Amino acid sequence: MDLGLKDRVALVTGTGSQIGYGKGIALYLAKEGCDVIGCDINLEGAEQTAAEVKALGRKAIAIKTDVSNRAEVDDMVKTAIAEFGKIDILVNNAGASSVLKYFMETTKEEWDLLIHVNLYGQMNVTQAVAPHMIARKYGRIVNISGGQGAATISLYGASKAGVSSFTQSIASELLEHGIIVNGIHPGLGNTGLNIAGRGGRTLTDDEVKNAEQRFGLKRFCTGEDVGALVAFLASDVCSYMVGQILNMSAGMPPMRFP
Repeated sequence: MDLGLKDRVALVTGTGSQIGYGKGIALYLAKEGCDVIGCDINLEGAEQTAAEVKALGRKAIAIKTDVSNRAEVDDMVKTAIAEFGKIDILVNNAGASSVLKYFMETTKEEWDLLIHVNLYGQMNVTQAVAPHMIARKYGRIVNISGGQGAATISLYGASKAGVSSFTQSIASELLEHGIIVNGIHPGLGNTGLNIAGRGGRTLTDDEVKNAEQRFGLKRFCTGEDVGALVAFLASDVCSYMVGQILNMSAGMPPMRFP
């Protein structure tokens, strides 16, 4: 199916990790014909992702940005508009996580990190990008949510629950301007925010294989899996679904981190 994304300009936050969903999303959109603006606090990683987008024949730039810092976000969007003239698609993917621990052991500093990056970050970028979409009466916004309700990730879950509610609210507000907003709750993946490095260490190959066997599909969610759904939601093919949070699942049992 031709999604009609050729020559669209997509801003994807959090493209620095080379095992993250942001990179997978950026590359999938590029394969569908999008030019890509990638931003991350990890500029070197974002530049590597941009290079791979260019290798697919599309334009790309990488901009160092802390999404929790509104001034940096505003500067990033100005640079993006100056370079490409428009932003058709915004994918709010950038996120942070913390070491797995029970809520009563968490600190205010850890609360601030998760809320500022995961929730304020999406709010900052959306508010900076939306006026440009409103002016053109067109836009697609996809917010990455997920992680609610599991023990030892209460801070992450709370910040992402905020994202889900925020997504539904702004979907109603922006619809009259020709902007369609939806969200995705990705499946558990072998990324820096999930398996790799969670709890302060990286799982061994055997531990990863054992974890995969808990899923109905016997594998983790991948960046390409998420990218495919993002591409659909970002396209004009998706013209009647608004304010929905799509839950990607591979028959995953209730999540619990020891």
